[in-house]
Amino acid sequence: MRLRALLDTEALGLRLLGGEDELDRSVRGVMTTDLRDPSRYLSGGELVLTGLAWRRDASDSEPFVRILANAGVAGLGAGEAELGAVPDDMIEACLRHRLPLFAVDETVAFATITEHVVRQVSGERAGDLAAVVDRHRRLMTSGPAGGGPEVVLDLLTSDLDLHAWVLSPTGRQIAGAGEPLTPRTGAELAGRHLAATRTGRPGPHRAELDGTAYSLFPIRNTGRGAVPSPSRDVRESVLSDWLLAVAADAGDWPAARLDLLQGVTQLIAVERDRRDAARSVRRRLAQEVLELVQTGAAPAEIAARLRVAAPVLLPGLGTAPHWQVVVARVEWAADDSGLSGGRAAQALLEEILVDPAVTGPDSADRIAVAYTGEEAVALVPLTVVSSPDPGEDGAPEGESAPERQDAALHADALLDAVRAPLAAGLADDGRLTLGVSAAVHSAEGLRGALEEARHARRVAAARPGPVCAAGHHELASHVLLLPFVPDDVRRAFTARLLDPLRDYDRRHRAELMETLEAFLDCDGSWTRCAARLHLHVNTLRYRVGRIEQLTGRDLSRLEDKLDFFLALRMS
Repeated sequence: MRLRALLDTEALGLRLLGGEDELDRSVRGVMTTDLRDPSRYLSGGELVLTGLAWRRDASDSEPFVRILANAGVAGLGAGEAELGAVPDDMIEACLRHRLPLFAVDETVAFATITEHVVRQVSGERAGDLAAVVDRHRRLMTSGPAGGGPEVVLDLLTSDLDLHAWVLSPTGRQIAGAGEPLTPRTGAELAGRHLAATRTGRPGPHRAELDGTAYSLFPIRNTGRGAVPSPSRDVRESVLSDWLLAVAADAGDWPAARLDLLQGVTQLIAVERDRRDAARSVRRRLAQEVLELVQTGAAPAEIAARLRVAAPVLLPGLGTAPHWQVVVARVEWAADDSGLSGGRAAQALLEEILVDPAVTGPDSADRIAVAYTGEEAVALVPLTVVSSPDPGEDGAPEGESAPERQDAALHADALLDAVRAPLAAGLADDGRLTLGVSAAVHSAEGLRGALEEARHARRVAAARPGPVCAAGHHELASHVLLLPFVPDDVRRAFTARLLDPLRDYDRRHRAELMETLEAFLDCDGSWTRCAARLHLHVNTLRYRVGRIEQLTGRDLSRLEDKLDFFLALRMS
């Protein structure tokens, strides 16, 4: 479609502010953004819509418009809701760069313009698909009550026989048409999408799983929830973007059908931005509580803030919850990019804390996550369910059954379902570490819970692997000491004890390392260790003797057993 066609549609409420000579430009799609530098999302020919939230003063307009002009966009629509009117410096910058500029009335939603352009463009390029795009209006006008992303996916199935699912970065199903994907399939597709995205290849990405071909389309988060950084590093968003998985091979699709699917991802991105905005209240409450806890505020003040937070996090429940604190950190290999992991950790923690068995984008309504610097902190309520009346559900007359509390979070269980896809997104230069506190029952315990979760995260950081977690129960163990041992000391200690055994195993395949681990796990019991390794006791004694000969240690001594145990833990 041509730009001038937008002015002919009164319902769009667009007013031309400049660029009348350029109205014959073709529009290939729509991109909504509040980023100062959206160039990474532009391929040319788009109508860019912005609410001007990125603009701080008049000097910001020139670089923004120059970026759009260099990217070859068709035109710019500026909303009037933020500033009341499009500023003169924006109009002048667009005139200098010959970029058509439209004012968008504050009564007109960007979603209405997006839907109109997608419908018109797809209709012109592929008449057989126009009916699908025309009916997408339900997604944008009905809101959550109208079905949300499911409406679009149902239409893809009914009109184009395309089965599609919206997945989170961890593979959790947010929306889908027809049979849901299994958790294993969702996690595998998310992992492959993240791995392909990290290579820098543009989507859609192809994946084959269990004999079925899938095409994976990124759903870019470019609204208020996007990371406002001009660095354009893929690592900023790879761990937070949704994806659209379509059970088809898009490699041989015509351009019209690819354009249609790109339009679908734009519509879902708008819906995601709307749902992300609903999270802002919970995030703000978490941030306020975190600041009170970190600054040593009085418990009464923290308790008052929690009483405000509880109805938001636990709608409909009158009982005060117990709380757990979870701390997460995303770290990238040292470079000059200046990447901050705080926002990525916040997005990941919000996703990880959702029950993996629960589908839908609104299932995180009891999760409050704040971030400060490189660290994200989650305040997780554990609801206390009231006791049944005496005599009910097996409670004896005259006695009340004990209260029951929701199952507390466990560090390893949180990562079981998401470890593989997140490892693919972190690749070989990123790490996610996570620590979980014990449950606390009052505001007085939150400061200790925060420190406990931070200590547990440092224990997790001492372990190998891209995705690691530790819980509060590990802080009463020797493992608490391991993160504070300098790396060079750890390497020297483990090399001195274990390298002779590893070298011998490489030359003779003697399995001395396996024998040592089993011997310590069996607390030095010859019979249990021999049974575990399926060896005769005499063979086991020979191997242990060889270990002692190579290392100069005596495995009958407690001190030497402890040294070997710690060396294995640190290696």
